[in-house]
Amino acid sequence: MLPEAFSPQACPPRDCPRCARLVAYRHEARARAPEWFNAPVPPFGGPHARLLIVGLAPGLQGANRTGRPFTGDYAGDLLYATLDEFGLARGVYAARPDDGLTLVDAAIVNAVRCVPPQNKPLPAEMAECRPFLAAAFAEMPKLRVVVALGRVAHESVVRTIGGKLSAHPFAHAAEFKLDGPNGPVTLLDSYHCSRYNTNTRVLTPDMFRAVFARARAILDAAR
Repeated sequence: MLPEAFSPQACPPRDCPRCARLVAYRHEARARAPEWFNAPVPPFGGPHARLLIVGLAPGLQGANRTGRPFTGDYAGDLLYATLDEFGLARGVYAARPDDGLTLVDAAIVNAVRCVPPQNKPLPAEMAECRPFLAAAFAEMPKLRVVVALGRVAHESVVRTIGGKLSAHPFAHAAEFKLDGPNGPVTLLDSYHCSRYNTNTRVLTPDMFRAVFARARAILDAAR
């Protein structure tokens, strides 16, 4: 029987010391808003899932505040509505971790688990957090599809699995086959579902839905 939650190897501790800049920023946030989560955000969902969604990093007033990926800011509104549409979530998303929403055959994790200043992690911070992403991959024996939200998530996934970035260039709706630790996986790319990207029409809801329609089709074909 598969475990219901990811192991500590896939989840940084609350006071993870790896990145000095992120530690300092986290301490500032705790002093300013001690009631917020203000810690590395763990995955949402379990290792039994066949779909893994990889985001960039927690938003300051989103996941950093609530403690659940993509919860509390606009990106979550679009993501969870889309997951519900394709049968990958169950319940009502109310932008808080106790809303009762559950994922169905899916899990969500960020490439960088701590909120970075200006939402821009440094390359060294991405590398420091990569072992946790690698552990999550290793713990998902049924994984078949990865959806990377944005270039940083895409590059983190490719580097984690051991692929070459030159052979796997990021582009919206791009699709790649990769050799995961537990077998082949399909990597699907999407522009990040941020308010900026949707306001500027870099990403439309239809473009976003098309990526998850493809993910749904792959999962259905693999049953």
